[in-house]
Amino acid sequence: MADLFWPGDDRAGDHFTSESFLAVMVELEAEWADLDLSDVDAERHLEWLVNESEIGGNPVIGLVDLLREATGDRSIHRGLTSQDVVDTALVRMAEQAVADLRHDLDAVVARLAALATEHRDTPMVARTLTQHAVPTTFGFRVAQWLTAVLDARDDVRRLEFPDQLGGAAGTRAAMVELGRDLPLDELPWHTTRATVTRIGDALAGCADACARIANDVLVLGRPEIGELAEGSGGGSSTMPNKANPVLSVLVRRAALTTPQLAATLHLAAASQVDDRADGGWHAEWATLRDLVRRTLVAVSQTSDLLDGLVVHADRMAATLAAAGDGVLAEQRTMARAAGHDPAPTYLGQAGAIIDAVVARSKENP
Repeated sequence: MADLFWPGDDRAGDHFTSESFLAVMVELEAEWADLDLSDVDAERHLEWLVNESEIGGNPVIGLVDLLREATGDRSIHRGLTSQDVVDTALVRMAEQAVADLRHDLDAVVARLAALATEHRDTPMVARTLTQHAVPTTFGFRVAQWLTAVLDARDDVRRLEFPDQLGGAAGTRAAMVELGRDLPLDELPWHTTRATVTRIGDALAGCADACARIANDVLVLGRPEIGELAEGSGGGSSTMPNKANPVLSVLVRRAALTTPQLAATLHLAAASQVDDRADGGWHAEWATLRDLVRRTLVAVSQTSDLLDGLVVHADRMAATLAAAGDGVLAEQRTMARAAGHDPAPTYLGQAGAIIDAVVARSKENP
């Protein structure tokens, strides 16, 4: 899927394209009717379906007409409502996308764990509110990155992807009338949208965690700091001397937009009314598509960013040394209060914290 408005969008592959949306909806209709619809080339009618979707307000009405005409079987879709098909298709597409997302998250976790271990004792100056604070290590900074990614991965792992089967108003009346035996372990959720908002929140959390890394690379990669660099920076259309940190910029771009997309899903959830909503439901489809694709792209780009990350440990050490005694002012105050001389280092539990975070990354892979 090419998108000049979102460089790198092709990294999201076929997830949440119109074609994949259509294919999953056809699959659902086939399952429900217990028919083989593999011979129906619905994609050939995609443009027609797009136009029909505006007439009915959703893509299912035209699709059902197409499938019934192609097969001559009027039982297709009987007992379902359009929202059942759209919601279940969205959730199944999200489940497929999350499977790929977890693969990329695992790659990011593995790279961060290795980086934290490698630089466990690499000294640098900590910065708080943009200013030099106390000594720290680059391994500790990476452990903070890793913690954020692990938290995001945990949220992704907890996601559930239930089908939606409720019928016209969520009571399953037509289904019961038709003699369908439906289990009660997955209840209809026509106007209770936690399934969708939880997916949105987990995805936005992934973008947040990736931005945490990208932001540091952007700041520490400034020429006047020079402690980090992307392995292969992008060029400039007019300045051949530049090697722009393009991956970090693109990851940050995603993180600046995904929270608003997740917020739109919550606004849609808060707008639910009656037994099927008027507009709140419709607002979710493209919002979730953009959120899924942008998160997939951001995590993939973060993985590449970390694979090529260049750590200038010498610059880190030089900056710490140039900070002078100021970065040890707190240590002197604390040592005086405790009644002893300052220790040779002032890193507290940094090493132990790094070890604990790295150990957590290896749990329940």
